[in-house]
Amino acid sequence: MDADLVLDVCRRSLETSLLVMAPLVLSALVAGVLAGLFQAATQIQEPTLAFVPKIVALGIALMLFGPWMLDRMRTFTVDTIDLVGRLQR
Repeated sequence: MDADLVLDVCRRSLETSLLVMAPLVLSALVAGVLAGLFQAATQIQEPTLAFVPKIVALGIALMLFGPWMLDRMRTFTVDTIDLVGRLQR
């Protein structure tokens, strides 16, 4: 196994990780900012007011993007296992 192959696998794993987590992180970010703006505008400083919208946004994002995320991870796993299977000793 040469260094180029190892670097390629590492690059693809980081790329896949970022792509899979992006919808969840962005939905939580948007929900948090909107909740923060609402709290600042109404001067309500309730901690659950920021927590509940994030949980709801994460649930919706998982329902919408879950199949795509699983397919992306499955494709990466199958490609990596196939690559390991083709290596010669």
